[in-house]
Amino acid sequence: MALRYLRARRQEGFISVIALFSFLGIGLGVATLIIVMSVMNGFRAELLDRILGMNGHYEIKAPQNQPLTDYQPVIDSLMNVDGVVRVSPLIQGQVMAAAGSNASGALVRGMASDELDKLTVLSQNIVDGNREGFEEGRSVLVGYRLAQSLGLRSGDRIKLISPKTTSTVVGALPRVKTYVIAGLFNTGMYEYDSGYIYMSLQAAQKYFKLGEGVTALEIFATDPDRALAIRQQIINAVPIRAFIYDWQQSRASFFNALEVERNVMFLILTLIILVAAFNIISSLIMLVKDKGRDVAILRTMGATRGMIMRVFFIAGASIGVVGTLFGFILGLGFCANIDRIKNAIEGLTGAELFSAEIYFLSNLPAKVDPSEVTAVVIMALVISLAATIYPSWRAARLDPIEALRYE
Repeated sequence: MALRYLRARRQEGFISVIALFSFLGIGLGVATLIIVMSVMNGFRAELLDRILGMNGHYEIKAPQNQPLTDYQPVIDSLMNVDGVVRVSPLIQGQVMAAAGSNASGALVRGMASDELDKLTVLSQNIVDGNREGFEEGRSVLVGYRLAQSLGLRSGDRIKLISPKTTSTVVGALPRVKTYVIAGLFNTGMYEYDSGYIYMSLQAAQKYFKLGEGVTALEIFATDPDRALAIRQQIINAVPIRAFIYDWQQSRASFFNALEVERNVMFLILTLIILVAAFNIISSLIMLVKDKGRDVAILRTMGATRGMIMRVFFIAGASIGVVGTLFGFILGLGFCANIDRIKNAIEGLTGAELFSAEIYFLSNLPAKVDPSEVTAVVIMALVISLAATIYPSWRAARLDPIEALRYE
């Protein structure tokens, strides 16, 4: 009976149209929530993997930007901390990279060759050339986007100009040195591919005139959460006066902005489901008004108020349940084929939907979290079922005498 009430007849067509829009509203709301939350999760996970794949979980720097000289005892002390897997000496400095008439700002990172091997995000993504001569300090690795902007390939020469000057008889001159590009790397993250240059630790010490010193020590733990849990042990293990930053502090504004955006998007998109729920309420109230004579006849034939309430409750609940199921399937299907859909839309429109310069990543990630999908489905079901209670109660409270008085 409940399902028959939802089927459109000529005089009830408008009610069925509202029910159809309610179904589509709930379905699209659930699908949109699943898609957006999955993309936000994938975006955060990809950024976290790539950022922490290129940087340590902790960074130790000497105060006033002074180099760390006697750092081996610090490394030995940190390696005794449970959860620390390695400590890597690092030299980092800003330069101007130039080739012919082209120039671009870049960040030079100097590290030992064996430490570079452990950065799999970089070492396993060399797309042009190799690391020949890197360890001897004769060559460097350059991000492929930076090389493209300078018009360079592997085997070409790149000129590095340091903002720190060298005193000469003719005055202060910028420090300039030319290196051979051993290879180009493509990490898939725009920030690194367009602005990073890697050279050996010894070459960086010579270029920045640090002697045997380094600018920082990078600490790698078993995983990011484990790293945050052992913060106090790491602080206690550093026997010198230094600044210690964890990965959340160094990128705090970035990850906080992602979390705020994620929560706000969840609240905004939930309104789609609420609007669809109000459509269910309005369609059921109109259905109750239209079926008042039928309800009165059923009551005079012995139907209880509970039976009448169940009829209209099932009618409204079926819209919510089927709509939620439709949105669940649509959302998961979209997430599973999100790159194909993006490429198809870009092919049709000719516009770039996911620019690496803006979103930092070169592809659109989606990571489906089963617990979040379950929460979205349960929320949609609760809202749609709650929307049917008041119209069903009104139908059950209908007085058969009043309903039939003018029939």
